[in-house]
Amino acid sequence: MRGTALTVILLLAAPSAVPAQQWAKDMFDHTSHDFGTVARGAEVKHSFPLQNIYVEDVHIAKVVSTCKCHKPKIVNPTLKTYEKGAIVVEIDTRRFTGRRDATLTVFFDKPFPAEVQLNTYCYIRSDVVVEPGAAHFGLLQRGTVAEKKLMVSYAGRSDWQILRVESARAYLEGEARQVSRSMGEVSYELTVRIKGDAPVGPIRDHLVLVTNDQSLKARRVPVLVEAEVVSGIAVSPSPLPLGIVRIGQTVTRNLVIQAKSPFRITQITGPDERFQFMVGNVARPLQLVPVTFAAGDQPGKVTGTIRIHTDLESHQVVEVEVDGQVVAPGSSGGTP
Repeated sequence: MRGTALTVILLLAAPSAVPAQQWAKDMFDHTSHDFGTVARGAEVKHSFPLQNIYVEDVHIAKVVSTCKCHKPKIVNPTLKTYEKGAIVVEIDTRRFTGRRDATLTVFFDKPFPAEVQLNTYCYIRSDVVVEPGAAHFGLLQRGTVAEKKLMVSYAGRSDWQILRVESARAYLEGEARQVSRSMGEVSYELTVRIKGDAPVGPIRDHLVLVTNDQSLKARRVPVLVEAEVVSGIAVSPSPLPLGIVRIGQTVTRNLVIQAKSPFRITQITGPDERFQFMVGNVARPLQLVPVTFAAGDQPGKVTGTIRIHTDLESHQVVEVEVDGQVVAPGSSGGTP
């Protein structure tokens, strides 16, 4: 039962050491990832998200990898209730090739010692090189079209080809054009394009180079694409953390909405009637909106979306998720 207070979970788990580790594993979205076959020089990284689902603060002390080719990084090492973090792992594809599987051990020291193992699987090709290793677009204004060009080189079979470039996203596309071929070596220019209908927010996706390799696993080579699409208006914090709220209690949290030019908020809607908003009528480039939440008499998880309507061009609407928990008086928190 995930939502029970962490202290209770550990008391129930004693004296067995294995169940005592389960509380930490339960915070992770997943604990394994297969990168498949990747090119040498390509940027290869993956995020293992986790969320503190307990009342006590959680602290990640360190992460250790069984392979030097893996570079793990802790995002937000101290997590309060419902706060999110991640273990991000990047593989060094320049200095290492071949099969590069690894186990990452995540060490927790608060509120109790625990370890979680994350497993990764990867094969780095030595015959395919991508330069630069990924298409990084940085900040993009929504509605604009942006392109990046990369070089893909191959050394080996004289008839090797990139047959097509596949994308799982309609707003992301790629095109491979052969620029040279000689004595078993071939080079392609890869054009990566993000179209104007890309959604606001971070983009971290892959184009897949489909080749004529005989091996099914080697036939598909991913290329990382990263960008941050902005709408000209930003809201923080996002998500909006309500934390633990007891039945009958009222809490207020502030949202900050900022744009490049003065604007008015024309309407705000919340997940349900427990949310109330205080909105001014003066056009400013920065608006402070107090959000008041009245817990009512029913315990449970609080989730949903706040939608903020503005008078900016095209009547832009920004959204922010809410995250909290209503508990009974005297309860230590958690979801029943």
